[in-house]
Amino acid sequence: MNCLFLHCRIGFEKEAAAEITDKAHQLQIYGYSKVLDASAYVLFFTHEPEGALALIQKLNFQRLIFIRQWFVCAGLQDNLPVNDRLTPLLAVVETLPVSREVIVETPDTNTGKELLVLGNKFSVPFVKALEKKQRVAAKSQWRMHLLFVSTQQAYLGVSPIQNASQWAMGIPRLRLPKSAPSRATLKLEEAWHHFIPAEKWDDLLAPGMKAVDLGAAPGGWTWQLVQRSIYVQAIDNGPMNVELMDSGLVTHIKEDGFLFEPKKPVDWLVCDIVDKPARTSSLITQWFAKGHCRYAVFNLKLPMKQRYHEVNLCHEKIVSALKSKQIQVNLQFKQLFHDREEVTGFISLI
Repeated sequence: MNCLFLHCRIGFEKEAAAEITDKAHQLQIYGYSKVLDASAYVLFFTHEPEGALALIQKLNFQRLIFIRQWFVCAGLQDNLPVNDRLTPLLAVVETLPVSREVIVETPDTNTGKELLVLGNKFSVPFVKALEKKQRVAAKSQWRMHLLFVSTQQAYLGVSPIQNASQWAMGIPRLRLPKSAPSRATLKLEEAWHHFIPAEKWDDLLAPGMKAVDLGAAPGGWTWQLVQRSIYVQAIDNGPMNVELMDSGLVTHIKEDGFLFEPKKPVDWLVCDIVDKPARTSSLITQWFAKGHCRYAVFNLKLPMKQRYHEVNLCHEKIVSALKSKQIQVNLQFKQLFHDREEVTGFISLI
């Protein structure tokens, strides 16, 4: 159990590798990453035999940025017989904790998607065999992952249910509503799912709250707020969706999002403006320093290089600047499935 399998967005393998290496070293657990460009995953091997198992239990998954999903395993199961993949994989199962459930995965690539047919077909006899061997238990705190990288190669491991993504491969199953003005609406919905526990939605996203959407047009993020019956000031020089304006919950203000300030404090700030990370970070800092809002979701558009370093730098600048004004905040970043060359931030007052 010295290998961590880490899902990430394709093209961000180096960022995921830099992050897990950094976090592991902070815990004095040392190892090395294996990175294959455009693979959508990273393997991290620890020098200690049980180092990966310690990492997945000690690191807070919620605080990881570029790692979409993870599980600990013993490494690649190679040369699986096409006519009997079950026998060698069941032998590996004996070395793993009893699990509550089994999910079948592939890397999030075009090739990986083709393997899902194999995985879904294989999962039926595999789960039946696990049940027969009593390797599935409803009270277990572990989830089993079976991930095919080819028809004869797979990784088999486990993750703690309370310290991993709730979704297979870290990909939420969200549908684009027909009435939403743009696909960007899914970014805000996913952000809420990731950053806000389900039991807190009714309090943090309550009807009648007030919000500001900077860079709102045509209204993808505003649409999500309106669905929660939240009043929105939509700030953008561009046109807003007509149906949103007819809701009676939206006020469209044609102004530069970097210059706008609300006359009264609001509950939420959401911001999906395309600009340099440093400028967006300064904007978010100003809003909290001036007491304009209590919660915010915002995106940082990342540079081509040193993206992990850039996010950490923005995190430090925001927290330090607010701390100097005796303002304590909780700030988290995540590269969500619906993000592209960006990460999403969530910040709230403590």
